[in-house]
Amino acid sequence: MIVTEVQDQAIAARIALIVGADRFDQLFQAVRFDELDGDILYVYARDEDSAAEMEDEFALHISIVASKILDRQINVVLVLPRQLMKSDL
Repeated sequence: MIVTEVQDQAIAARIALIVGADRFDQLFQAVRFDELDGDILYVYARDEDSAAEMEDEFALHISIVASKILDRQINVVLVLPRQLMKSDL
């Protein structure tokens, strides 16, 4: 299931409330909550360092927020660098 733009923005907005504006701007810049495959949510971050930090510190928060917005159980949040994002060709 592809996450719509509205759902992506809703997840980002709720995460911003949790982590705060400064931390959100620092870490979640250019984040994309992209696709749900079974119970795995694929998230794309600005770079590898941001992806690792986001997954380590906020995967649980992301799974809880996204589960509510997408109305599906999310057990795994996989955060990857944006370079690995599928292109729309």
